[in-house]
Amino acid sequence: MSSLSNRIRHSLVGLRMPRALEVLDHTLKQLEQGEMSALEAIDRLLNEEFSSRENRRVGMALTTSRLAPVKTLESFDFSFQPALDRDRIMTLAELEFIVRAEVIHFLGPPGTGKSHLATALGVAAVKAGKSVYRAPLADLIEALAKAEREGRLAEKIRFYARVSLLIVDEIGYLPITTGGANLFFQLVNARYEKGAMIMTSNRGFAEWGEVFGDPVVATALLDRLLHHAVVIHIEGASYRLRAHADLLPEHIRANAPIIPPPKKRGRPAKVNNAKPN
Repeated sequence: MSSLSNRIRHSLVGLRMPRALEVLDHTLKQLEQGEMSALEAIDRLLNEEFSSRENRRVGMALTTSRLAPVKTLESFDFSFQPALDRDRIMTLAELEFIVRAEVIHFLGPPGTGKSHLATALGVAAVKAGKSVYRAPLADLIEALAKAEREGRLAEKIRFYARVSLLIVDEIGYLPITTGGANLFFQLVNARYEKGAMIMTSNRGFAEWGEVFGDPVVATALLDRLLHHAVVIHIEGASYRLRAHADLLPEHIRANAPIIPPPKKRGRPAKVNNAKPN
């Protein structure tokens, strides 16, 4: 048995299966004591190695996708936003919208969970083996502008266009120049009906002309981003500020209450999908 176990150990080293090598001795001991069958022992070694490799793959993908800090749907407090349809969000987590190259829009005031939900869907996509990239809109446009100055714009757009899911966060938080809006339009146009996107914004679509500094570009963007789109409005309190309501000025509390509304009985009503303009 010793020579056989040494051969197995040597093979695991040659196959670069470090996790299987780690659990080999314990597995062989259980096998010798009759606590598992030979088939179960093989399954144990392969499963341990597969799980280890999958964890490393996911960890690396989450880093390159810029999804850190990691958020999950399990950690989202749906009770704090009772008007949000949990079933609808969980349906999105099945990732069929990626297959259909749809655009998901999360709209609502700051602190209501838009970025959490967008990131959580991105994490689910990574775990399912999809390529994902996330960036705030301002960072995305800055990267495109730098690439344009360096004569690499087409290459950069191809980089953003080939991922299965592109998450564009924080639309409307910082002003965008006309040049930046044009660069973003080129990216959106490259992904149109080819790749899925998730977008978060604290501004309604009617304000996008102001956000992008050009009503014509904003209209062209919306023409593509609202075709094959799912729009989810999140109304209510700021989760981040819920513990500090007494520190906010009265006018802010009046305009953006952070005390969660009482829970409604029954299932929340679904929000209709957006239709193309």
